Parts: sequence; structure tokens; C-alpha cells
Amino acid sequence: MTTVDSSTRPGVVGLAIAQHICQRHPNKSTYLVERHQRAGQETSSRNSEVVHSGLYYPPESLKTRLCLRGRDLLYQYCKENDIPHQMTGKLIVGKSYQRSYLENLHAKSLRLTWPKHTPLISQNEKVLPTKLLSRDEIKDLEPDLSEDIDMALWSPKTGIVDSHAFMESLEKDIIDSEGGELVYSTRVVRVDPYQRPNTSERTPSTEIAIDGWVVQVITGDTDEGDAMLAKVLINASGLSSTLVLNSILPSHRHIPIFFARGSYASYNGPGISYVKHLIYPCPETGANAHAFQSLGTHLTLDLNGKIRFGPDIEWISPPSKPKDVSAEEEADFWTKKLIPDGSRLQQMHEMVTGYLPGVTLGGMQPDYVGIRPKLVPPQGGFQDFVIRTDYPTRGPNEGNKHGPMISLLGIESPGLTSSLAIAELVVDSVLERYQL
Repeated sequence: MTTVDSSTRPGVVGLAIAQHICQRHPNKSTYLVERHQRAGQETSSRNSEVVHSGLYYPPESLKTRLCLRGRDLLYQYCKENDIPHQMTGKLIVGKSYQRSYLENLHAKSLRLTWPKHTPLISQNEKVLPTKLLSRDEIKDLEPDLSEDIDMALWSPKTGIVDSHAFMESLEKDIIDSEGGELVYSTRVVRVDPYQRPNTSERTPSTEIAIDGWVVQVITGDTDEGDAMLAKVLINASGLSSTLVLNSILPSHRHIPIFFARGSYASYNGPGISYVKHLIYPCPETGANAHAFQSLGTHLTLDLNGKIRFGPDIEWISPPSKPKDVSAEEEADFWTKKLIPDGSRLQQMHEMVTGYLPGVTLGGMQPDYVGIRPKLVPPQGGFQDFVIRTDYPTRGPNEGNKHGPMISLLGIESPGLTSSLAIAELVVDSVLERYQL
């Protein structure tokens, strides 16, 4: 059995964490175990590729703090590593009945303080500069917008990034490091707690004297498995994160997960001739300003200037479980929902023409589909990122806080933007409590 200092599973968050571990602890062994042939094939590569600014969430939430810090870290990393990106700016547009929502967003942005780890030189500026725009100012920026748009909030630090180039750069950082290793086409099939043996000084043990986690894996189509003992296990497996965590928990403590399918549509047609910025409608809120399920079907640009709309939101559930289906196969039911089709275009068009009336249905084509991991069901209200720690010790040693398994749950938007800040938090704050 191979012994490693840390093991993680890579989407963009797993890659960011592993890269940060390799930088901070270059003499430690770090393994990334990925079931696909390359990293980021699930949520990380099926999103809007937007660099968010943390506008929408409660001020002290992880989503806000990590998004603000992650935004600046991401822009800095992109500049230093020649990753294609652009600070396009974003308009959040609203009609007359949504004025108070936009005014409250603006007021909140002005009250936000700089998150932890921010360099002092940056703190002379506002962490989230925004500006409320009048009808005339809106028309100057985006003349294609509807006459019904009464107000907009301008967010100049929002942008776009080539997420694939970003992940490839993180991969290179890990490969070039002394202790990092990428293990692709390899499935984690079992995780078990491992406790150091209770032996006296006069009775030496041949067993490994650490607490940690035995991770059993299978590579490719082989039936032969391998096992590694991880001193630290980081469960950054996105859509499978609760599956991995629940495998070590008793059934009454299992954490549910809900799946939101988001469709994207490319667009080639009239009504967007002058668009140069990201355009977001106000989200439809529930019981409070943070109780929304998505940010609405918005307009984004790619780095080639092409326009797409999305994502919308469609809640999906696994079918009734046949007797011969494994827990892993059942959890992966969503893979059959990734094929884009035209079934959502009519509804998406209706949402888009609420703020861009010149857009035609005929110009919209299905583009791609992404799945977002949700910890709350439809209408469940605001849910923050969850970073949870479990330990392998049981029984009389249960108080020993060694060999942590750190699970990152519900890492949806703004996960891409927050990835480097999540890595900073996990490695510099959470792992600092242990001797990695």
C-alpha cells in the first residue's frame, strides 16, 4: 500500500488545492485521483466561464468572501501565466419593480470589507465597486436593451476567463512540482478510516503509525485495484462529493444532494449588434434577497466575442433504482442528461426577450449543458459552500484530531472564481491545524 501525505480529486477546485499544497509543502507527496481521462470534465468545464464579483450573497458568507478573494487571485494568476481573460464588466438590469433590489445590491457592495489574506496595498480601493445607472446611461452602454429596463447596476470587475487554459496551467504547476502527481482514468471505489495501532514502546508494530484514510482505486478497465494510505484526504469531487462522504457516515447522517441541469444556447441573429458587456437580469428571489435558485438566463460573451445565453435551471432526479444498479451508477444518472437539445429554447427565449426584445428564437441553438450540485431542494433558500472535516478515529480515540478528511460540498457558482481562494483557505487555514 502506498502512503501519501495528501490525496484529492480534481475539478478546478481540486486542482487549485493540490497546486497550493505543492507550492506550500513541496517535500510532501500529493496525489490527484481523477476518474476521467483529464481534469475538469464535469461542472468545471460546463459553466459560463465568468469571473464573478460576489454581489449576490450574504456579506459574511463563504460564497461572498471566497469570491471576492478568488476574483483577485484569479486575475493575478491569469496575468502571471498568460491565461486568456478579459475584465468585460457586467450589467445587472431590472424593471421598475426591481429598483429596490438593485439599490440594495449597490448599498451592500459599498459596505463590503476586504477578505482575509488581501494585500494591504489593495485595501485602499473599494473591494467591490459598483454604480447605479439611469435609463440614459444604460442606453449609452447597451442600446439593444429593452425600453422597460428602468435601472441597471454596473459591476466593472466582472469578467470572463478561459477555464480550460486555467485548469491546464494548474495541471502543469502540479506536474512540475517535486511532490505532485496526477492519476487519471482512475476511480475511487472505497474509502475507509485507518487508525494508528495502539502499541507500547516495548512492542514495535509493523503497521503504519499514522491516522488517515485508505483509498482504494481502480485504473482503466482492469479488475486489479490499488490502495493508498492518505494522511490527509481532500474530497473535492463536485457532483460525487456527498457520495464519497456518505460512504463513511452511518445512514442516518447521510447528506442529500440535488441536481440542477443548466442549458446554454449559442446565438447568431439580430438584437445584439451593440452588446459588449455581460448582461444579467435580476434573479427571481424567494423569501428573501438571497433565496434564489439561479442568477437567471443571462447573456455572456466568450473570448472570441461570441454570444451565448444561459444557464436556465431544470431540476432533475434519478430514476427509480433497479436492483442491479450500484450506488455509483445511480449517482451518475446525470451523465445521461448532458446532451443538449432544443426542448429548453422556447422558455429561454421568453426569459431573454424580457431584457433583449430583439433576440429571435430562430437565432438560438442548443450549445452545451452543465449540472450544478445543490445541497438544498427547489425553493430551499440560500445555501453556502460547505467545508467539512471528518476524522478516522473511532471509539476511545475519537477525540484525536489527526488524519483529516476535508469535504467540499455544494461547490457550484461562484466555484470557478473562488477556486484559488478555496485552496488558500483549505491549505493555509484548515490544514495548518495539522502537521502535514
